Amino acid sequence: MKRIYLICGLALFLGISAGISFFVIRDASAKVPGNISLMNQNNQQYTFGNDHKKLKLIEFIYTHCPDICPTTTQKMSLLRKELQKNGVFGKEIEFITITIDPYRDTPSILKGYMKGFGIKNDESWEFLTGNPSNIKQDQGKIRDVANSLQFQFKDPGNGQFIHSTFTYLVDENNKYITKFPMGQDFNKQEVYKTILDKIK
Repeated sequence: MKRIYLICGLALFLGISAGISFFVIRDASAKVPGNISLMNQNNQQYTFGNDHKKLKLIEFIYTHCPDICPTTTQKMSLLRKELQKNGVFGKEIEFITITIDPYRDTPSILKGYMKGFGIKNDESWEFLTGNPSNIKQDQGKIRDVANSLQFQFKDPGNGQFIHSTFTYLVDENNKYITKFPMGQDFNKQEVYKTILDKIK
């Protein structure tokens, strides 16, 4: 009987270890496809593969989100100020915010969202959505970016999306580095330190 318990315990341990290894390897190999282009807040195309000089901190949001999305954006805005003081924001790292609700979150809506957080409208922080004239195809592109980073989301039909709760740091080639919790668990100092460690 003791032997059976030992065998079962070993099998469970190996199963858990294999599962953890799978997720670690999966995340480590994640990369945003460089050929994906989306429309930014200024009605301009942003292509992920065009910038090979900067790290990117990527968040997924929708502007009707009542809590975790605006909390994350607010904390990222404070983080931006710290990175600006250090002289690296816009030079060695940029922020990218991608809406998962491109039908409602048009470029003008995203501009209003930015304004609400006092975010300067420049190329150092891109807010991405779909082109209204090609929205169905661009919705698929947003899904492709999300899938590449293992970010999951779903609209249950009431416009209040269910979604993963992570932001993602990727390198200059859009390859996954690490992820951080969204909302209240987004630790600004931890993210700041991680970014500086990757820059040096």
